[in-house]
Amino acid sequence: MRLLAIDLGAETGRAVAGTFDGEQIVLEEVCRFPNRPVETAGTLHWDALRLYADLVDGIRAAGRIASVGIDTWGVDFGLLDRAGHLLGNPVHYRDHRTEGMLEEAFRRVPRQEIYARTGIQFMPINTLYQLLALVRSGDPQLEAAHRLLMMPALIAYWLCGTQADEFTAATTTQCYDPQTGAWATDLLDRLDIPSRIFGEVVQPGTELGPLRLELDLGPVKVIAPGTHDTASAVAAVPFDTQRRPAYISSGTWSLVGLEMPHPVISSAALDSNLTNEGGVAGTFRLLKNVMGLWLLQECRRAWAAGTIAELPYDDLLRLAEQAPAFGAVIDPDDERLLRPGDMPAMLSTLAAENGSSLPPDPGSVTRCIFESLAVKYRWTIEQLEQVTASHIEAIHVVGGGANNRLLCQMTADACGRPVFAGPVEATAMGNLVLQAMTLGLVASLDQARELIRRSVSVETFEPMPSRGWEDAWHRSHRGRHAGAERRLA
Repeated sequence: MRLLAIDLGAETGRAVAGTFDGEQIVLEEVCRFPNRPVETAGTLHWDALRLYADLVDGIRAAGRIASVGIDTWGVDFGLLDRAGHLLGNPVHYRDHRTEGMLEEAFRRVPRQEIYARTGIQFMPINTLYQLLALVRSGDPQLEAAHRLLMMPALIAYWLCGTQADEFTAATTTQCYDPQTGAWATDLLDRLDIPSRIFGEVVQPGTELGPLRLELDLGPVKVIAPGTHDTASAVAAVPFDTQRRPAYISSGTWSLVGLEMPHPVISSAALDSNLTNEGGVAGTFRLLKNVMGLWLLQECRRAWAAGTIAELPYDDLLRLAEQAPAFGAVIDPDDERLLRPGDMPAMLSTLAAENGSSLPPDPGSVTRCIFESLAVKYRWTIEQLEQVTASHIEAIHVVGGGANNRLLCQMTADACGRPVFAGPVEATAMGNLVLQAMTLGLVASLDQARELIRRSVSVETFEPMPSRGWEDAWHRSHRGRHAGAERRLA
């Protein structure tokens, strides 16, 4: 049977077909298209209608399929009026409108109470703070809104006519209470966010309805997989169950976490600013959002706009391998790195604040990014161990970052644990196996992961610890402490 995953990422969207033969799943990338944000009148938007048109072309090009599922990034949304019309282009989570909104929210509701209700990491990009920004500005769209739909639900609505958010995407909003399994309406009311705009939430694997486009493909079911892309990616992790494993879903963001049977909402989790996002098949994802390869993406953009021609990623990896080790280590999660800008200059500033000098050449900058990410992964792994009182013995890296052999080896070295890299196409695979479970082709998540193990190769990176990593670790600790003191001042 042939199924189709539509995977929309921060840089590109893809239509990926999967064919099941009972023993393996074989992937075919049907098409790939760019996802370019658009700034208008000082606001950064997603070009939602262009994305929709491109993914419809992908569905058409796929030919005969039994079902289609959509996954996207989290936190962003569209607002619909009573007639089901989109009130405005969805705003990009990196837009400046959420600046200061964390502090405004804490002025109205204590930080500890927000976390106790939602279990979500505090980040200015969260849906809660985007909505609070609309409240503060008196945006008329919020008054006219009848329904909020997260990005994958918005696209699914356009495809089949059903208005329903899916659980894994809903939990990224910091508007959802995972303990009661419902929107945190009283919290929303205290922030003056209209709870009436939040509607039905369905579980991953729900059949939403038939595709209503006239594409001559036969009957096609629209199915909600884990519509948050990380949920689908984690569903495809071929965990080594003999060891206590963590995962890193590595791409524009790096999601570093554990798969759990329930949310972990505790003072220790709050102190570590960990997030509890919904997973598939009754699981939760206890994780930390780490800035990820966005840093390198922005550097490439800045270099291409200047005097350095756009460098392919393979060339950057080669240059990073040749650059001196441990020249500078920064905190990749410094909030100043969240939004578009002159990323190489900002990294140089952070290195100087940490007592280091970062040469401006692409190799040194790329190596700084990779080493800083590897050290942050270790910090996060150790926080997860403390919060769950467990020992993590191995790390699975999935997504595009699994192709980055240099970063995978650095991760193994910095963390002192073996790294298993693959599958690269984890998000599409997770999307497809959730559709397969809904259609009765696969009986369980365990069986789906066994299917994936038979379908992909996984590369192992054994740790080679060195004194350099220990020194980098201690330097990063000093840098985080200094950064906290500057924020308090």
